[in-house]
Amino acid sequence: MDGIASSHDGMSATVRKRFVKKDRTIPVEELTEKISNGSRLHLAKGITLLESITPADKIAGQQVLLNLLPKTGNSIRIGITGVPGAGKSTFIEAFGLMLANAGHHVAVLAIDPSSTITGGSILGDKTRMEELARHPGAFIRPSPTAGTLGGVHKKSRETMLLCEAAGYDVILIETVGVGQSETVVRGMVDFFMLLVLTGAGDELQGMKKGIMELVDGIIVHKADGDNLKLAKKTVREYRQLLHFLQPASLGWTPTSLPVSSIKLTGLEEVWETVLAFKATMDTNTFWAERRQSQTKDWFRSMINDRLIDTFFAEPGRKEQVAELEQALLKGDITVAGAVERLFLG
Repeated sequence: MDGIASSHDGMSATVRKRFVKKDRTIPVEELTEKISNGSRLHLAKGITLLESITPADKIAGQQVLLNLLPKTGNSIRIGITGVPGAGKSTFIEAFGLMLANAGHHVAVLAIDPSSTITGGSILGDKTRMEELARHPGAFIRPSPTAGTLGGVHKKSRETMLLCEAAGYDVILIETVGVGQSETVVRGMVDFFMLLVLTGAGDELQGMKKGIMELVDGIIVHKADGDNLKLAKKTVREYRQLLHFLQPASLGWTPTSLPVSSIKLTGLEEVWETVLAFKATMDTNTFWAERRQSQTKDWFRSMINDRLIDTFFAEPGRKEQVAELEQALLKGDITVAGAVERLFLG
């Protein structure tokens, strides 16, 4: 018997639709206007442009930033660091909610360490700060370190400026908490605070002098329950120690405060300390001078980055480096000799 004339699945033949990718590029002028009007969606898109490595995105991102520069610089920039487990995200959510509920606009730039194997990051801080992320007066942007030392992203400064242009008057920058290479963060914020814990051994011996000389305030975190008495003792010890160290900011003596993000105690005292710090810095003009110095340091660090990128972008440079690496492994040349050959030919 003859078969039934049909398509392979019994359905009549149809014309296959072709999907065309739509151009979702937002004009620079529109993006500038939306960000200046406080749109969180467009602020996120502007930051994505800044972080992009695509040449066209880089140009667009820099143009948006240039357009918005007159609206920047009107925030208090606070850097927050501490060892893993100190409760940085918990503190930032509690502190940020207090400020947002008081009428402030709070932007949180949370930096997540990138994997040295895959290059990826979890970027889970926004999920961990769930309540703050839902607040209309807050904006949270997690970014990977992408190989940058110092616990921040390479574009953190530019991201911070966009947030200021969008109307955020308090910028909180959470570092990865490496503890020893936080000088980059110190060079981009006004007030730098360190979160520490009690009950982790000899607190004062365990804390390095280098990081202590960078801070404007120390938060003894998780000061609640059975840990409250020990936390108050640790606060007193840090206050005594800070008097013997050279302050990071001219005319300001760093202090130590007990804080519980669970019980919501000590948060207002932290904000009062930040405001007192700003008043002191405004009086002796150190606030403006520090920001000018930070801008120059930023300029010089970008020169260094550009020189490295330009060096490796030269034709045949990567192959030359690979050859010298093989020579090093064979013992045919010293490291210093390889560098000399790389630059002098």
